[in-house]
Amino acid sequence: MEEEFEYVICCLGAGYVGGPTMAVLALQCPTVKVIVVDLNAERIAQWNSDSLPIYEPGLQEVVMNARGRNLFFSTDIDGAIREAEMIFVSVNTPTKKYGVGAGKAANLKNWELAARHIAKVSESDKIVIEKSTLPVRTAHSMARVLNANERGNTFHVLSNPEFLAEGTAIRDLMDPDRVLIGGGPSPGAQAAVQKLEWIYSHWIDETKILTTNLWSSELSKLVANAFLAQRVSSINSISALCEKTGADVQEVSRAIGMDSRIGSRFLNASVGFGGSCFQKDILNLVYICESLGLPEVATYWQQVIDMNDYQKRRFARQIVSTMFNTVDGKKITILGFAFKKDTGDTRETASVYVAKHLLAERARISIYDPQVLEKTIRADFEEYEAVPAGCNFDDYVTIETDPYEACAGAHCVAVMTEWDEFQKYDYARIFASMTKPAFLFDGRNILNMETIRDLGFEAYAIGKPNPMSVKMDSQTIF
Repeated sequence: MEEEFEYVICCLGAGYVGGPTMAVLALQCPTVKVIVVDLNAERIAQWNSDSLPIYEPGLQEVVMNARGRNLFFSTDIDGAIREAEMIFVSVNTPTKKYGVGAGKAANLKNWELAARHIAKVSESDKIVIEKSTLPVRTAHSMARVLNANERGNTFHVLSNPEFLAEGTAIRDLMDPDRVLIGGGPSPGAQAAVQKLEWIYSHWIDETKILTTNLWSSELSKLVANAFLAQRVSSINSISALCEKTGADVQEVSRAIGMDSRIGSRFLNASVGFGGSCFQKDILNLVYICESLGLPEVATYWQQVIDMNDYQKRRFARQIVSTMFNTVDGKKITILGFAFKKDTGDTRETASVYVAKHLLAERARISIYDPQVLEKTIRADFEEYEAVPAGCNFDDYVTIETDPYEACAGAHCVAVMTEWDEFQKYDYARIFASMTKPAFLFDGRNILNMETIRDLGFEAYAIGKPNPMSVKMDSQTIF
């Protein structure tokens, strides 16, 4: 079969980046053989089944169309490395939890282990592509590791960061704003860049394929996420001001978003951003700036994280203060545990942080999410140490598979993820089943507050006027 393929590519890592990216690549390049490998046998088995390990709109169809034709999922890492001419590395690069840079720097252990294994196993020259988000100048370190092999093989390292957003990943991969490829100045490195350009040119217009030097490509990924997160934190800071003044953050967002210099994207106020990239990448950027003697720059970007943390704390504190300054023993329902809609990803989700604040006050938490598995929620509570010391998870947290059951008997409902289905629920039924007074807090601004209040709820939304605290009558308007 191998002679039928023009090119063989392998990807180390079958996670949120590697799996979808390689599936789209295989679909769009039918003459290229794509092998996705991972150490996790269970994950590979899921990729080879009808129940994929990742929920992403459109992903199932893409995988089914290419799998078995030119897309393969395997645990045979060594075999894939030997066969491939081009290797994408999509291993996890989490924030360090220990040692120098703990809490900010990227942990590059997995990337270096992958590079060493590629060098050890390879029997020929390879093009190695950084797909993971990495600190600037990592490619130089990786090239040193790779080219220190004993066989005399030559490795060219390219940077090709992903800019996809979970929930719209397939659309972003099919029709991206741009594809960025960074390579070294040598003739061999530039030839490698051209080979990667050839892959993408199968379905992407050449005007959208940008080539830069390695360092610009690596840094662009961190900076892009930092700028996007900055916009979220900026509008969230204004949401607090709106609540104090009677302004409506959605009206403010619409007004400033119509300014062509600003634009409307990433101006939706919420309980805070989450996901695998924003916080991790900004913290990495902060660490790089600190390491290079740029404390003022580091402090500037740290404030984006600080504002995001503040927004989550503020939301939880508003729940407590509104509910008569005590939630001890009260059932609070969290609708949505994924960090955003149309994904099952819960990394850095605001829900676990808000739950942690409420559990510290000894609230009872009920959780419903249409895609997130119970085992994932339990693992997140453990990782983030959300349950207070000395307390048992099952005594304070319940996970429901039915939203109405999750809300029954609750004192409060908090909408934490903007799932479309949450707008379609029968809130009259939910209100009837709750303990009175029934509170509702919309952390995503997806519900009509006037309608919700008409049903009898005491309802609050991020950045929205609260009629009980801001009285805009003739005596207060001047």
